[in-house]
Amino acid sequence: MESRRLSVVLRAGWRLWLVLLLVLPLPAAWAAEYRPLPPAPRSGLSSDWLIHDEARNRLVLYLPDYHAPAHAYYQWLTLRPPQPFEISFAARAGQSLFLDNRLVFTATATASYTLDLAKLLPAGLGPGPHLLCVWHPQASPNLSSFTDVRLAQQAPVSKAKTTTTAALAQPLARSHPGENVFLLFLLLIGLLYGSIRAAYQPGFARIYQFEGLWSKSASEQDFLVKPTVTWLNILLVLVFSLSFALLLVAIHTNVQHIIILRRLFDVPESALVSRILLYTALIAGFLLGKYLFLELMGYIFDVGELVMVQYREFVRTILFLGLCLPLVMLLYLGLNQALPETVLWVSNGVVSLLLVGTVIRVARTIHRRSSLLNLHLFSYLCATEVIPLVILLKLIVFTY
Repeated sequence: MESRRLSVVLRAGWRLWLVLLLVLPLPAAWAAEYRPLPPAPRSGLSSDWLIHDEARNRLVLYLPDYHAPAHAYYQWLTLRPPQPFEISFAARAGQSLFLDNRLVFTATATASYTLDLAKLLPAGLGPGPHLLCVWHPQASPNLSSFTDVRLAQQAPVSKAKTTTTAALAQPLARSHPGENVFLLFLLLIGLLYGSIRAAYQPGFARIYQFEGLWSKSASEQDFLVKPTVTWLNILLVLVFSLSFALLLVAIHTNVQHIIILRRLFDVPESALVSRILLYTALIAGFLLGKYLFLELMGYIFDVGELVMVQYREFVRTILFLGLCLPLVMLLYLGLNQALPETVLWVSNGVVSLLLVGTVIRVARTIHRRSSLLNLHLFSYLCATEVIPLVILLKLIVFTY
C-alpha cells in the first residue's frame, strides 16, 4: 500500500515539474515578443525625418506642425557600396552631414550640393543600415530640398514637366512654425504701448524722453522722487517682460535648456504661448522682486538711503532701453531665414546694451549721490548690479 502511494506521489511530482518547465519560459517569450524593435532602414531617401527626444533619449518622428524646429535631423538609410546612393540638397555654410555619428561632409558655402553617400561611408562601416544626420549649428536645415537623385532620374517626365520639377526642386524658405504666434504677440505689444501712452501721457513721456536720459534736468530729479509702485510702472514692466520673453523664445532658445529652469518649469518646446507667458512671468517677477533684494543688500551694507533711488533708476533705464526689443523681433521676422547670423548678432548686441547700459546708468546715478571711490559703496554696487549682470550675460548672450 505504501509503495503504491509512493508511486502516485512520484508521478504527481514529475507532472508538476513538467508543467513548471513548460510555464516558466513563457514570460521570457512574452517579453521578447513585445520588445521594441529598431526603426526599419529605408532603401531610399524619404521626406520623413527623425529628431532626438532628450527626455526619453530616443529618436522620434518629426512633425513640423507639432515639434519646434531643431538643428539636427536623422534618417535611417540602407547603403550597399559600391552601389551609388546620390542625394541632392541645398545647404547653408556650415551645414554638416554625419553617417553613424561620423562627420562626412561640411558645406563651405551656401549652395546646392550633390553627394554619393556610398562613397562617403567611413572606413570600417560595411553595407547595411546607417544613420544619416543633417546638422547646422545656428539654423534649421532646409529638409524640403533633400531629394534622392536615383528616384528623380527614374521618374518618367516630359520636357515641360522637367522645367516645372526643376522649379519646384529649388530650396524654398520655410517660415518658422511659430511665426504667426510671434507676430500676434508683437501686435499685442504695440497695442499695449499705444494704450498706455494714451492713458498715462505725462508719465509715459517722462520715462521715454531721450533728451533727459543723460542730462541733469529737473525732470530727471523729479522722476527719482516719484513713487515707484504705480499702475504706469507696473503696466510698463509687464509689457517689457513680454517683449523680452518674446525675444528669448524666438532667438535665444538655449535659455530653455538651463537645467534649473527645466526642473522647475518643464514646458514643452512646441508650446510657444506657454513658454512666452512663463518667461514673461519670470522676468516680471525678477524686475519687481529686485526691490526686495536691494532692500536686503542695503541693510547688510548700511546704505538704505540709496536703495529707492537705485531701484527707480534701474526701472526707468531698463524700460527706456526695452523699446529696442520689438524692433529686434521685427528684424527676426523679416530676415531670419535669409540672414540668421546677422539677426543673432543684432539680438546679442541689443541684449548686451540693455544689461550693460542699465548698470552704467545706475552706477552714474549712485555716484552722483555718493562717490563710488568709496570701497564700501563700490562693493555694494558689485553685489547688486555687476554680479547679476555677469550671470545674465552668461545665461543669455555668451551661451548662444
